[in-house]
Amino acid sequence: MQTIETKSADANAAFGDFHRAFEAFRETNDERLAQIEQRMASDVVTEEKLSRIDRAIDETKRRLDRALLDQSRPRLATEVKQDDYAQREHKAAFRAYMRSGDSAGLKALEEKAMAGSSNPDGGYLVTPAAETDILRRMANISPIRSIATVREISTSNYRKAFSTTGPASGWVAETDARPTTNNQQIADMNFPAMELYAMPAATQNLLDDTVVDIEQWIASEVDTVFAEQEGAAFVNGNGTNKPTGFLGYTKTTQAAWSWGKTAYLPTGAAGAFPASNPSDILFDLIYSLRAGYRQNASFVMNRKTQALIRKFKTTTGDYIWAPPATIGAPATLMNFPVVEAEDMPDVATDSFSIAFADFRRAYLVVDRRGVRILRDPYSSKPYVLFYTTKRVGGGLQDFDAIKLLKFGTA
Repeated sequence: MQTIETKSADANAAFGDFHRAFEAFRETNDERLAQIEQRMASDVVTEEKLSRIDRAIDETKRRLDRALLDQSRPRLATEVKQDDYAQREHKAAFRAYMRSGDSAGLKALEEKAMAGSSNPDGGYLVTPAAETDILRRMANISPIRSIATVREISTSNYRKAFSTTGPASGWVAETDARPTTNNQQIADMNFPAMELYAMPAATQNLLDDTVVDIEQWIASEVDTVFAEQEGAAFVNGNGTNKPTGFLGYTKTTQAAWSWGKTAYLPTGAAGAFPASNPSDILFDLIYSLRAGYRQNASFVMNRKTQALIRKFKTTTGDYIWAPPATIGAPATLMNFPVVEAEDMPDVATDSFSIAFADFRRAYLVVDRRGVRILRDPYSSKPYVLFYTTKRVGGGLQDFDAIKLLKFGTA
């Protein structure tokens, strides 16, 4: 098992390799641009070298991401630190259920609390420590969750009132009568929590091994699966049995924008950046967002799109994309953070491959409290399956806080 010192050393090594790869990329790309300026074409060898370095940058970034993720995964404490008898009782009952299927302890806790430790589909809540660890790990893996607003709910639906015309207000002197303002148009936004599931399997030998931390095992088995599934839904989900992704709403041009739709800017070229001054459209995208949102905004795109942008330079010769300044920090584009979401579409004709938004205000993630597990020793003998479910919802809550870049002509 890796120690904390080893994990830190791995992250430092990956961070150093990443910066060295980007320095080599800049030198080679500058050489390529000089060749184009002198001969109207770049050397094939230089192009191939640049492609190799580009792939090396992506690979070292993956190594860095993995090292940082491992670094953020300390083992669960073997005992509850605070002197809380109820938590220790739940932990012991949960372990008995996971190892042997003995649910008497969890049923007793359910009756004692007169509350739902099991849902209508069956199963029991994991311990609070395991649930906290799963959610923390998901935030490290799921790119949109890490930048969105997250709300915890205890029901199946989160409802939020909003004004389609803005708050009713007016100016008055201290002693003046308060005139009636225009009536606000109030509407509801609904964020239902949908069921997300994973089904890790274990051998009975693993479950009988008292050295194995069952809570740690289940958390490590489901966190990546949950994060990958919800990450895809937060980007492209259609709202049917899953959250609605920010690319799942009706899209319109900036000039025709209205509440309930997402506005986009076209690049003016089908499946590409503009042929001349390609970075100008990114400046247009930035300043299409109002100042109140822009100061906390981030770019969201996948690695392939970043690879295209890494070659762009300003008129003064500076690269507009910059690698992370410190370990754990994001790369930046024009000084705004870049969040990598592999579920964003590749650049293609009429694709919406870049989003720029204040995601804290734009996108809402709702977590229904509780991660539930149903033990199944029968369906796949000799393995024991653990049907693990979590309810998650999501959608845009402020349509004015996000802009998209469309790789098309209109």
